[in-house]
Amino acid sequence: MPNDTIDAQLLDLMLRAGSRWVLWLLLVLSLAAVAVMIERIWFFLQERPPRDRLAAAIRALRDGSAANALARLAGARSMEAAVARACLQYAADGPDAVEDHKAAAVETERMRYERRLAFLGTLGNNAPFVGLFGTVLGIIRAFHDLAGSSMQGTQAVMSGIAEALVATGVGLLVALPSVAMYNALIRHVETAAAGAEATSREIIAYLKTPPARREPAAEPT
Repeated sequence: MPNDTIDAQLLDLMLRAGSRWVLWLLLVLSLAAVAVMIERIWFFLQERPPRDRLAAAIRALRDGSAANALARLAGARSMEAAVARACLQYAADGPDAVEDHKAAAVETERMRYERRLAFLGTLGNNAPFVGLFGTVLGIIRAFHDLAGSSMQGTQAVMSGIAEALVATGVGLLVALPSVAMYNALIRHVETAAAGAEATSREIIAYLKTPPARREPAAEPT
């Protein structure tokens, strides 16, 4: 019957494929995950917010010079610095325009910060299923070998199942660090976005203050 033919063809395909290729696939994915982790960690180390320069820019803005404040942040990296620059660059357009530019800058920086993180999240969620698929293929082969063996069949199938379960273990081994690093980096992105929001709110609040009520920053004693 046609169904029997299809079943036989699928069984033959699975027996030919085996589970070894799944292990190689997981190995390649794990190496890619490690590369992404190293690249993102290095990126976030370089994007540490320059607290001193941000504070100096805010002081310059309170002294009444948006241009001077913008100059203090020239070349500074981090989401906070980029969003602050966007706000200061369009300070002359008014608070409403600055709000829009701030929102655009936050979204642009968020996309830059979240680059390649989707790979870690996807790998963390799906690597166990890839490993489970390899285990299923290994168990199918083990039972097929058992069906055609008349001697020491139990030992053969147990050995085959043990080898097949390695794929599940490797899948979990790949998934756990990926999920942990994904969560840690996403938390870092959210912290950076919150810092950028706070800095931009401070700038916008100053721009909304009537000029008559603005006071220059007090000189340090």
